[in-house]
Amino acid sequence: MIDESLPSNSDRTPPTLLRDRTAALTRMAGYGAHDPLMVGVQQGSAPPAFLVGGRTAAGEPLTAGTIVYTASLSKQITAACAALLVQQGRLDIESTLAQWMPELPAWAATVRLRHLISHTSGLPEGIEFDDLHRAKLDRTTAGVIGALVRLDHLVSTPGTEHRYCNAGYVCLAVIVERAARRPLPDFAHEHVFAPLGMADSRYWSGPAPHPPGAEPLDPHYPAPLSLGDGGIWSTTPDLIRWNQALERDELGVSALLQTPGHLDDGTQLDYAWALGVREHAGQRIYQHGGSWAGLSAQIVRLADQRSSFVIIALDNDEDRTATLATAMIEELTT
Repeated sequence: MIDESLPSNSDRTPPTLLRDRTAALTRMAGYGAHDPLMVGVQQGSAPPAFLVGGRTAAGEPLTAGTIVYTASLSKQITAACAALLVQQGRLDIESTLAQWMPELPAWAATVRLRHLISHTSGLPEGIEFDDLHRAKLDRTTAGVIGALVRLDHLVSTPGTEHRYCNAGYVCLAVIVERAARRPLPDFAHEHVFAPLGMADSRYWSGPAPHPPGAEPLDPHYPAPLSLGDGGIWSTTPDLIRWNQALERDELGVSALLQTPGHLDDGTQLDYAWALGVREHAGQRIYQHGGSWAGLSAQIVRLADQRSSFVIIALDNDEDRTATLATAMIEELTT
């Protein structure tokens, strides 16, 4: 536990103490007062505390309610939507990609939905923004699927290797839409965002580079418009609310989402349904990161402590964000 910089004024309320402790950790991680940073943290039953500093690219002060792109943190919501359909009997994780997306080449018959969820599909890590940008194609769902249609082979046999793959979650989002028979943004709003009170969260597929009222990213590298791998714009309070909902199993799918995946030979992975799973100091931790040009984020939940935090930095320093996340895990588990 980091003692020397943390206040111990017993007259302060728990949220104030939590915010001051978090501020000390951000300074130790190398963040200055003017760095654009938003942190939300909740410990036990105490109300969440929010620490915000810096300004937007337009020079406006950041607030906890600033709506930003969440990059790969979006995968947790996509996975939850799929889990809800599994729970309803409308989706089978053993069904093949070919059953849901017959427009894909023959290799799709060897890929199962659970392979997409656990990043063991054998799909390439490519289909990246820069590749599509050079080809004068937008990073949209249609652009990613079009690239997969032209793919003549997988990079590995499905189920044999864990290889993080954004394209797999784009496919998962398409499958959710086809199973639900409605657009993913509508399904997520009705079954996730509205029930949980996440009023500032939404999937966004354009055509504008960001939803109304949101903080834009670098115009040279706008946020991708594909859904599933990313696509969600949200706020720090909404993401803390998401962690609360998972901890309390408010959607009824937390056990499924927290079940680690496995290779086809039975080898267990440290990755569940868009949740990294590990132990630290004898406690279970669920963690996922996200990044894009001008954005670095972490979402972490410490199940045994009923604590969680979210870090969103509007910069390109992923190492600093990871350093802060590690320090906060140490603080909250000690």
